[in-house]
Amino acid sequence: MRINSYIAECGICSRRKADKLIDEKRVTINGVLCEKGRIVEKGDIVCVDGTPIVYEKKNVYIALNKPVGIECTTNTKVEGNIIDFVNYPIRIFPIGRLDKDSEGLILLTNDGDISNKILKARNYNEKEYIVTVNKEISLGFLTGMSEGVNILGVKTRPCSVYPINDKTFGIILTQGLNRQIRRMCEAFGYKVIKLKRIRIMNIRLDNLKTGHWRKVTKKEMIELRNLLV
Repeated sequence: MRINSYIAECGICSRRKADKLIDEKRVTINGVLCEKGRIVEKGDIVCVDGTPIVYEKKNVYIALNKPVGIECTTNTKVEGNIIDFVNYPIRIFPIGRLDKDSEGLILLTNDGDISNKILKARNYNEKEYIVTVNKEISLGFLTGMSEGVNILGVKTRPCSVYPINDKTFGIILTQGLNRQIRRMCEAFGYKVIKLKRIRIMNIRLDNLKTGHWRKVTKKEMIELRNLLV
């Protein structure tokens, strides 16, 4: 593991700040000042300001209310990437995606096992959205959406759709096709103005403000793991 990642994974600071510590000659490996990019091997003793630091991985689970304009990518060279936006001190990654022009709930973690399980089951687990379109919705539109729509060469799975007001509705999907809701609406001549994800399985957005994140609770994680069995 690179030294800046090692320091970040120990929870000392971000990788960027770890590089600054190295530039300031505050980091040693086995008693020797180290340089950027140095690889930490098993058994190495890493010290910051003379104090040894030990890497013990702790799983992190975050629920973020993603704003419009943030990209769900781990590529920090992309402007507006989700990693820099959250700025968590250790390496995390998003579970799945939420389009740049959509907002709402997305989960981030450093636990590859839970991420793989969620992604593997993504076409069976519920995700709920609130959608605003450009004109008044009709009963025929809601019924058609719920019965399945032909997009991308397939018919979407039947889903639950409910009205909220003249131009806004809720929809619960068990699929994750590319820009699915937008394409479904377009098939009926509607354009999505606002799309917000409010739930992934048992994890809810609730009153979390846009741009803010919180730790997923232990209770939520127990429920989530049970749902994934």
